[in-house]
Amino acid sequence: MKPQKIIIDTDPGQDDAVAILLALASPEEIEVLGITAVAGNVPLSLTESNARRICELAGRPDVKVFAGCDRPMGRVLVTAEHVHGETGLNGPVLPDPTMPLQDQHGVDFIIDTLRAEPAGTVTLCPLGPLTNIATAFERAPDIVERVKQIVLMGGAYFEVGNITPAAEFNIYVDPQAADIVFKSGVSIVVMPLDVTHKALVTTPRNDAFRAIGNRVGIAVAEMTDFFERFDKEKYGSEGAPLHDPCVTAYLINTDLFTGRHINVTIETESELTMGMTVADWWGVTDRAPNALFMGDIDADGFFALLHERMARL
Repeated sequence: MKPQKIIIDTDPGQDDAVAILLALASPEEIEVLGITAVAGNVPLSLTESNARRICELAGRPDVKVFAGCDRPMGRVLVTAEHVHGETGLNGPVLPDPTMPLQDQHGVDFIIDTLRAEPAGTVTLCPLGPLTNIATAFERAPDIVERVKQIVLMGGAYFEVGNITPAAEFNIYVDPQAADIVFKSGVSIVVMPLDVTHKALVTTPRNDAFRAIGNRVGIAVAEMTDFFERFDKEKYGSEGAPLHDPCVTAYLINTDLFTGRHINVTIETESELTMGMTVADWWGVTDRAPNALFMGDIDADGFFALLHERMARL
């Protein structure tokens, strides 16, 4: 089978970095057409440079990186330096990127690529707020039906929120954008906190990354060394959840995940529950299913895949 064509839309972030590395280490399954950066975990000036740092870490300075939207569609930007550090990639010491940032705006790249590629062949992989994707859909409605699917990290059901009591960070940062995307009619696969909090980098798993011995394995271990301090303190967990690599892993091996095709509606009115993913897991409404909402992961299989692919880089 030919590799799946994808656009990674991201706000790196240590876990975003691992998701990008996994994609770049998997050319048999994934062809990265480009990476679009969005403001989220840190401001856009950092997310676009971090995306280029990761490409260079992977030995792939040929990958095209584009800067997208620097703020949500209708709200003030909320960032997460308290989780990811002031650079967004605290942990390893990575040099400033030398590969160029593309001149084209990330939203225009998404639009042009979806128009240029055969309809139904490009998957969008948002790892952060959905601002770039929703803006592209609003600006060029003709591209919506050309998207093969969207596989995203965001939202929660049982786990509820990690930035407010009701909302997961990626959706909360730009709920208006999320509302547009979930109402678009595109086939959507969701990796919520319910799944990603089961993908924990425990000490043995992190030691295994470090033991790979290459630049990438050591950098991943250093990222999670930093990243985990927040989650251990907040949740009392054994390590850091690797949220975003679940998106890439799904593209490589869908059998690692199980879920339900349900309706997911985004709360955009109430400040108390702003950005909540109202997931009809039990089918108690008559709202039509619009997303494959994952509920479980084979964590050992997930980390075995990560370890094998990081060793390639």
